[in-house]
Amino acid sequence: MRFQLLGPLALADGPDTVVLQPSKPANLLAALLLHANSPVSAEYLQRAVWGEEQPATARAALQTCVLRLRRLFSKHGVTTSIEAVPGGYRITAAPPALDLLGFRDRVRRAAGLDRDPEAELCALRDALSLWQGSLLANVRSVVLHRDEVPRLAEERLRAVERVCDLLLGLGRCGEALVDLWTATRVHPGHERFHEQLIEALYRSGRQSQALAEYRRVKGFLLEELGVDPSPSLRRLELSILRGEDLGPAGPAAARVIRGETVPLPAARPITAPDAASATAHGAASATAPGAPLVTAQGATPVAAAVTAAGTFAPVAASRVGPVPAVPHFTGRAAEAAVLVSGAPGIGKSALAQHVARLVRDAFPAGQLLVRMTRADGEPRPAEEVAADVAAALGASGDGRALLILDDVVDADQVRPLLTPKGEAGAGPGPAVVVTSRMGLGGLIATHGGWVQRLSTFTEAESYALLLTALGAERVEAEPRAAHRLAAVCGHFPAALRILTARLLTRPGLRLADAADWLGDDPLARLTLTDSPDHSVTGLFDRALGRLDPRLSEAFTHLAQGPPALLDDRGPEDEGPVTEAVREQLADAGLLEDGPPGPYRIHDLLRAHVRRTARIRDRRTEKV
Repeated sequence: MRFQLLGPLALADGPDTVVLQPSKPANLLAALLLHANSPVSAEYLQRAVWGEEQPATARAALQTCVLRLRRLFSKHGVTTSIEAVPGGYRITAAPPALDLLGFRDRVRRAAGLDRDPEAELCALRDALSLWQGSLLANVRSVVLHRDEVPRLAEERLRAVERVCDLLLGLGRCGEALVDLWTATRVHPGHERFHEQLIEALYRSGRQSQALAEYRRVKGFLLEELGVDPSPSLRRLELSILRGEDLGPAGPAAARVIRGETVPLPAARPITAPDAASATAHGAASATAPGAPLVTAQGATPVAAAVTAAGTFAPVAASRVGPVPAVPHFTGRAAEAAVLVSGAPGIGKSALAQHVARLVRDAFPAGQLLVRMTRADGEPRPAEEVAADVAAALGASGDGRALLILDDVVDADQVRPLLTPKGEAGAGPGPAVVVTSRMGLGGLIATHGGWVQRLSTFTEAESYALLLTALGAERVEAEPRAAHRLAAVCGHFPAALRILTARLLTRPGLRLADAADWLGDDPLARLTLTDSPDHSVTGLFDRALGRLDPRLSEAFTHLAQGPPALLDDRGPEDEGPVTEAVREQLADAGLLEDGPPGPYRIHDLLRAHVRRTARIRDRRTEKV
């Protein structure tokens, strides 16, 4: 007798299968089998069986469900038992008795056959044959379908993706097309499947069909998700337009199966333009000699840049240390693949540090975080920074190092530290990541690269941060209140971090009460009482303090006036603010891209400027 999870929940004995009817015991059995051989807490099982709204008698009813399952096992001759363990229950199963474990076992064995593509393909096909239809179709558990089913589906997609890679590598494009036509239509947002389909069509001599499929995918991504195709898809289109030979087919990324990274042989070397996409997989593409500068720029000041071509001048400095881990890092999946910049408090530094740690194994000489400003916000001279970095690199081991130049004030501050590409005798220096509140267009002009601005979190990312920082139990108990809190924070990462820090010190405070309290005066309350420097208002004040006085005055005028001031025509009674001024403010990250219009100001920043002006006016009146 064996259990089937990879489809409708069922008991199978040879050719005979009993599909369980939707019921509370079926929910319980699915939850236990999904975590087979591990203790599962009673609290989690109650949520899986009844959802977030549980009856008062849930614990006793859970014991009744366990008894019903035991009777079902006895009726069908199932020898597997459900054990009571401290705090919950556990079910024990081996791969032959549970299809999920069998699938993972076969995929793991396939990973060890990477030197024999035919054998690996056969093993993966065997693993995928265990999937029998819609996952847990007869299990009516919102919690399991929300939290577990997507994870399991992703494991299957990774295996299908690998199968198609192997078919392409073996030159069996026709077979790959059969799987890929289905996969791309069932999973339209999975870009890797589209890339494989387009490649298979092109390798089969169907160039016009390949280009038509690319245009279809591009239209879908723009209309449905508002994003452009990935860099690898764009490169593939360019190769097809040029009629280039794609070279040997095969995967160029690591394969991840249940948290285990299994290296795969690259089909081609990763060149400079590949650096960003490989970074998302933790690859070392940023280390390629001659890789271009990558600048990220944001919607309230911030820019992050990566170059592997920089070499530091031999001089000396301080405020240099190892790259720390980022607690509760959430979201930014797309940006991590390209490296990005953004506004003050938008998460530039956190993203740069997170990506640096993803590729830490590629830099045996270590990773250094270099603060480009002093504690008071004043910029450090390039000579001082170069001296500190030279001293730190001299103490590091052999191999290449990765540097994060954090909070660069302008291009002139960092340019003397970088040797232009191709300079005689320079050789490949350390890889460099730059974060800045400015766009650093001048640095891009002299060192090459591409730019993408960081914006505020999406609703989903904000909610995910609250889940990660506060814990699922607290947030999922009040999901509407959690969304209200994120909205009051304007989905601004720094505001959300300050909020979660305050809520962690008050574990008994209901999120609904916190949302009411915060909504009354968010600017005053988005601060840490024991550390006043950690506040949204302080963050904005420091950003505005860096502006030229004339720009600061213009921004105050824009923030206090109607939104029409940001339009090209401006209000009828006073006309527009000049485009040059608006562009400088956008470059400084204080103006975000619209809508409405080409520019907008974040609500928290606008409220801060207006509040500051009112306080200043009251003080003036008293005098």
